[in-house]
Amino acid sequence: MDNQQKRVLIVEDDQFLREFYQELLTAEGYFVDAASDGEIALTKLRSNEYNLVLLDLMLPKKDGVQVLRDLKVSPPKSSQINILVLTNLGQDLVVKECFDLGADGYLIKSALNPDQVLTEVKSYLDKTQ
Repeated sequence: MDNQQKRVLIVEDDQFLREFYQELLTAEGYFVDAASDGEIALTKLRSNEYNLVLLDLMLPKKDGVQVLRDLKVSPPKSSQINILVLTNLGQDLVVKECFDLGADGYLIKSALNPDQVLTEVKSYLDKTQ
């Protein structure tokens, strides 16, 4: 399966970061969609198929943890979906809760450069083939 068919949803309220990730992944040939808050993310997850979600925890309307809770109750359209939580250091308990709610991994925003983000995304997308 080539990158064209890999669909990524970026859920990030920081416009700079959201557009940055979007450009980064689009340049690699992925189909990239974006949401700026948790409610938009849930709507998109229930109506579109994605292979991977980059889910920020600190979001307006519904935070990332609440998005994961809602997906537990009402699952996304995609059955084969990897959810990577975007977080910053010092949120160990929150990250543990995210894993309990079905997250597949997490990226520490402040610790990763663009190449590392790409490497992580690719490794999770390769698992979904």
